[in-house]
Amino acid sequence: MEAKAISRHVRQSARKVRLVTDMIRGKDLEYAINTLHFSNKKASITVEKAVRSAVSNLMSLEGGSNIEPEDLYVKTVYADEGGITKRWRAGAMGRASVIRKRSCHLTVVVAEKEDKKRKK
Repeated sequence: MEAKAISRHVRQSARKVRLVTDMIRGKDLEYAINTLHFSNKKASITVEKAVRSAVSNLMSLEGGSNIEPEDLYVKTVYADEGGITKRWRAGAMGRASVIRKRSCHLTVVVAEKEDKKRKK
């Protein structure tokens, strides 16, 4: 059993968010949440919220109340490019230079461990 959470239009570049998502991909849920909670990256707050949302989505599914959080792991997590807001700023010699404010779309999939399924 698995569940997904999508956080769209996160006001941070996908490159910076990917640094955080690479730390938790494929890890146990408890390890992933602890890593995100104690990380000093700004993106870890957003990723942790998305992971907790995916767990909540899994628990709210039919039959999801039987699953223990210790039996879960982060199956996939990725950050795609979102929209870019363009702003203008005065540049040298009377020109205008563009400021690109990047965003990303964050997707987290949480699933039950396979070895726990077989033992039941």
